[in-house]
Amino acid sequence: MSTTETVLSTALDIHWVRSQFPALAQTVNGHPAVFLDGPGGTQVPQRVIDAISGYLRRDNANTGGAYATSRRTDAMLADARAAMADFLNCGADEIVFGPNMTTLTYAMSRSFGRGIGGRDLGPGDEILVTRLDHDANVSPWLALEEKGVTIRWAEIHEEDCTLDLADLASKINEKTKLVAVGYASNAVGTINPVKEIIRLAHAAGALAYIDAVHYGPHGLIDVAALDCDFLVCSTYKFFGPHMGVLFGKREHLQRLRPYKVRPLTEAVPNRWEWGTLNHECIAGITACVDYVADLGRRAASTCGDSRLGCPSSGARLLGTSTRRAAIVSAFEVIHHYEHGLMERLVAGLLQIPGLKLYGITDPARFEERCPTLALRMVDQAADHTPLALATKLGDRGFFTWDGNYYALNLTERLDVEKSGGFLRLGLVHYNTAEEVDRLLAAVKEIVGA
Repeated sequence: MSTTETVLSTALDIHWVRSQFPALAQTVNGHPAVFLDGPGGTQVPQRVIDAISGYLRRDNANTGGAYATSRRTDAMLADARAAMADFLNCGADEIVFGPNMTTLTYAMSRSFGRGIGGRDLGPGDEILVTRLDHDANVSPWLALEEKGVTIRWAEIHEEDCTLDLADLASKINEKTKLVAVGYASNAVGTINPVKEIIRLAHAAGALAYIDAVHYGPHGLIDVAALDCDFLVCSTYKFFGPHMGVLFGKREHLQRLRPYKVRPLTEAVPNRWEWGTLNHECIAGITACVDYVADLGRRAASTCGDSRLGCPSSGARLLGTSTRRAAIVSAFEVIHHYEHGLMERLVAGLLQIPGLKLYGITDPARFEERCPTLALRMVDQAADHTPLALATKLGDRGFFTWDGNYYALNLTERLDVEKSGGFLRLGLVHYNTAEEVDRLLAAVKEIVGA
């Protein structure tokens, strides 16, 4: 291990990290549980559990009441908006809460169909989606075909599961009203050049809608730097409760016309939040963001000397007086730590005969992907289907996913949908090198390598 890798591992303080997550102590059939199912939802720190139960125990009430628990609920919601504003780098009034990313996106597509300028979308208008995306950023836009809107598709390079940017750019024109693209693929881990895609959309007068659900636990999100119009994420993918969060530029949230009940205020962002919100889970959102910030502060105190080979200058790492600055520091360390695990896992998987790994496999290009790996055994006849592998690994305490993970257009394009999709391995920063080595040994044993 290099000096830099040693310092980064120390900066992350993996022992402290794992102590925050009570679920990690479980066993299965006598085997320590290894959570590689993060792409489907990460585990949560104890503080998130405490925040949710604490709200229900002390503050459970609806909003807007002239009494203590209702006022505390109002304050809790304001705190959660401020936390997510720090997480995404935007204004608190640009944060919309919802049950999940899919519901929020359907609500937004329905409203977007009514048009920003007062004219409903219809024949002659186009929306661009991609073959790489989770279907939650595809089907809501396909629904607008009933209004006569044309949906166009950006294709992929099948050999490395990356977007064909030339094809994408060629399909953006004066008719394009929206470009919907994922920040990172939940199936194969590809990180898309979203800033460039947003620039292309804006140059044509179109809006950009970014699905950051899968990118959220792995990299820093800065909606101001991206200049995206909308960005959606799910807190249960980055150590929080099952909730969806939408960022929308203030002017769009004001100009678009949501469907809503009549008594609901027209104020932003409340006009986008219908009915009573899931208050207890929103209380957990602040806790999960604070966990990430605390991780960054601990990293800063450990890795404050740039001479040690830290990922940024000591001055910047020590500048964690604000929550946003601490979040920036956290993701610097998370990024480097996870990439170390990913390099170890990819190198081991590529040595297994008959195993096909999808997406980018060249370590020189790992900045273009996150540590989510999709694989298949070429010999499916030997009971090595994705489901069979996931089942056998599950019996040994390794929690993985099989199937298409709602990235249906990708599995169909790669011709694996009819034969079970992929086996997906998802690393996050609470995983360890020892878990990676145990996983590799288990896969080799199962496939007889």
